[in-house]
Amino acid sequence: MKKVLLFTALAAALTAGFAQANEKLVVAATPIPHAEILELIKPTLAKEGVDLQIKVFTDYVQPNVQVAEKRLDANYFQTLPYLENFNKGKGTNLVTVVGVHVEPIGGYSNKIKNISELKDGATVAIPNEGSNSGRALLLLQKNGLITLKDPKNALATPKDIASNPKNLKFKELESALLPRVLDQVDLDVINTNYALEAGLNPAKDALIIEDAKSPYVNFLVARPDNKDSDAIQKLSKALTSPEVKAFIEKKYNGAVVPAF
Repeated sequence: MKKVLLFTALAAALTAGFAQANEKLVVAATPIPHAEILELIKPTLAKEGVDLQIKVFTDYVQPNVQVAEKRLDANYFQTLPYLENFNKGKGTNLVTVVGVHVEPIGGYSNKIKNISELKDGATVAIPNEGSNSGRALLLLQKNGLITLKDPKNALATPKDIASNPKNLKFKELESALLPRVLDQVDLDVINTNYALEAGLNPAKDALIIEDAKSPYVNFLVARPDNKDSDAIQKLSKALTSPEVKAFIEKKYNGAVVPAF
């Protein structure tokens, strides 16, 4: 009996020690593909002593706010232009850790089959967040639909349009809401993560789309005080592993492209 009790006590102590050794790391992510990719690497990180906890958001604001306020450790959902614009507007100092993938933004329609069919006075829905708005307008410019006053302005809004030969009307909405208006507009420029959630296949369904050389890489983002921590660096390494690269290429079939 004494041996059994001793063994039980020893097992409990080892279990407690293991639990204490696993550092909790809480990371914000949007559902697709970010949270899916993080779920993939949870077992790998657990073996390395990191208890990865994923907090899913459907907006682009709170993940940054909560990391800045130290309620979360990091987030994984955004591009560098969006982060820079957020830091400037909110007075935060969040920093990139590593680039993971590109989600080519695309224009979709349930009313036309080819972008050449877009009529004069058509309504185009675009994101209303600074860098996402600019990204959508740059895509429209690349496809000859508009011209911007500054052709390289990554933070452009419809006010920065110099030429609009088709007299397009713009409907500006939060990125998460864009799939909901697909039937209500003539062209809907949707971020790939939300397009995937809505059952759209960017590689097949988009009438216009960024190419794989897009500069809009999605980054793991943290704070200056924790970006070099052991847990964040282990997460960074896992996110850029061959396992993740193979997963992205197989699961998303070109709708999401590895950036490493």
